[in-house]
Amino acid sequence: MTDNMEKKNWTNEERANLADQMDKDLDNFINSLEKKRYTEGWPEDKWQEEFEKHPFFMKKSPEPGDEVSPLMEGLQQLKYDANENTPEELAANYKEDGNFNFKCKKYRLAILSYTEGIRSKCNDDNLLAQLYNNRAACHFMIKNYLSCLNDCMTALKYQSNYPKAMSRAAVCCFNIKKYTKCIDLCNKYINEYGDNNEEIMSLLKNSIIERKKKERDDRMKDARLKKLETEEDRLVKAIIDRNINIDIPIGKMTIDLNDFVPQIPQLSQNRVKFDNKTNRLVWPVMILYPETMQTDFIQSFHEDTPFLDQLEDLFIEPPEWDIEQRYIVDNLNVYFEGKDKKSIHKVDISRTLSSIISRKQFSLRCGTPSFLVLIAESEAEKNFLKNYKL
Repeated sequence: MTDNMEKKNWTNEERANLADQMDKDLDNFINSLEKKRYTEGWPEDKWQEEFEKHPFFMKKSPEPGDEVSPLMEGLQQLKYDANENTPEELAANYKEDGNFNFKCKKYRLAILSYTEGIRSKCNDDNLLAQLYNNRAACHFMIKNYLSCLNDCMTALKYQSNYPKAMSRAAVCCFNIKKYTKCIDLCNKYINEYGDNNEEIMSLLKNSIIERKKKERDDRMKDARLKKLETEEDRLVKAIIDRNINIDIPIGKMTIDLNDFVPQIPQLSQNRVKFDNKTNRLVWPVMILYPETMQTDFIQSFHEDTPFLDQLEDLFIEPPEWDIEQRYIVDNLNVYFEGKDKKSIHKVDISRTLSSIISRKQFSLRCGTPSFLVLIAESEAEKNFLKNYKL
């Protein structure tokens, strides 16, 4: 169009027609476009859930394993990417996360965050001291006192002037009964920071008291052990003095009290012992009834008691398994196996237990004298004795 071209004068009607035509052309163009459904928005029924996933609006940090939005994932990469952050920046970021979880009382998550900060290998000793001290606080809250103590002591290596770490270490020592170390830490705290801390002063006083109690208890325990060792030696000597044949493992040269611990569960707590009144021995004894496959366990058989008296106590009433009431003391024979288990020997039940187990044919096995009881002259007795040399 040239400068001297005359401009057209539009009437109002022409302008209206042109505008109307342009609207129709725009509608036709829009309608000709490919129709696609918009899927990037938030569904109406889940808008609040999606809203709270947005990093700027979420009310709590994601838990481990939770699905995070792409935006959140991108922010996390920026925050924790070693290529985007120095070790000191990473340590500070993890410390920030740990502090947040600690305030929310998520102590185990906070421990994980502080641990990652420590692993960042930063060169800032003060920051490392804070990470160890903060992790110690988490351990303290869940009563992991030993782990807390270790972290406190590590924090003090990086920053010796750290009263929180020192006082918490002292409390941990008291809780795990390391009273001497607790006293040392309390004294060190007082020397460096004064005696105005009431908790430390009380802790020092209580530690001194508890250490004295522990020392007294340890002395009493040592005395009891020495007394027990003396009594055990005396007991072994008394058994040996009775000339009892004791079956001990091949190759073992000396006899000790372990050789007299019953191997039978029902008698395991009833080892041979002294009668406190007479200083005579009391034995656990096992009685076997081969014909009926029954067993009696006598927990305390005094060595001066005649075997007959013990049998009468056993059969003062017929046992439940003796349906025909055949087991009457006068009709019973008692035996014990010889040392080689190939011979069997009859017991004179009028004799005491001590005189019976002192016989040269008797052998004490597993710390428990054992005897066999059969009905005299019965077929069961005859068949049973065929298996031995009399």
